[in-house]
Amino acid sequence: MSDSHFRQAMLVGAGIEGVERILVVTAHPDDVDFGAAGSVAVWTSAGVEVAYCICTDGDAGGSDRSISRADMAAVRRDEQVAAARVVGVTDVTFLGFPDGRLVASLELRQAISGVIRRIRPDRVVAQSPERNWARIYASHPDHLAAGEAAACAVYPDARNPFAFPELLEAGLEPHSVPELWIMTTERADRAVDATEYFDLKLTALRAHRSQVGDGEHLDGVLRNWMSGTALAAGMPDGSLAEAFHVVSTE
Repeated sequence: MSDSHFRQAMLVGAGIEGVERILVVTAHPDDVDFGAAGSVAVWTSAGVEVAYCICTDGDAGGSDRSISRADMAAVRRDEQVAAARVVGVTDVTFLGFPDGRLVASLELRQAISGVIRRIRPDRVVAQSPERNWARIYASHPDHLAAGEAAACAVYPDARNPFAFPELLEAGLEPHSVPELWIMTTERADRAVDATEYFDLKLTALRAHRSQVGDGEHLDGVLRNWMSGTALAAGMPDGSLAEAFHVVSTE
């Protein structure tokens, strides 16, 4: 992404002061690795606990018609778990909603709220619920739905004791998430320097072999995106960054 795609100046920093736990919510396996794996590696290396919540199993992914969709879902779950380990994440929840048919339903909001109440994160990282016309592939309908549902779960669902009483009955007490970080958005106002963790991001993405094959093309693609983000944030030449829009909920 070039600097022209960002609407405002960006603050550079990992944003980990006072942060102990982060939850990343995405639509599909591999979404987090494309959008934020470098930052996740930064955070876990600093001692922050990071967990993933994946709304679908990615059963509509890949191009091999000979594999059943149930088998593809199993493959993609295994790939995501392996990719997560690369960047220091071991807590991965799959909600199991249908790939390609995700909507920001009350059922999805409740499911994400349940994960938030279990993890009790200081930050939720999610996909943008707004279509990005500069990068249309970032705006898969499932991405938009996951972003909208995650935003609703952060506010007001997860913090409201009277929303989804089934969660209280399951022993999941309300939790207020102080901030929401949105990935892949023209509104980005925060850049995380992931230069030192680029190789980990690349390795994590290459774990998704059913989607990227041998992944030889990824090095150049990622460097182009991340160097453009770093340039837009005013970082030194050779830097690689990921960008987010930070929303305070307090």
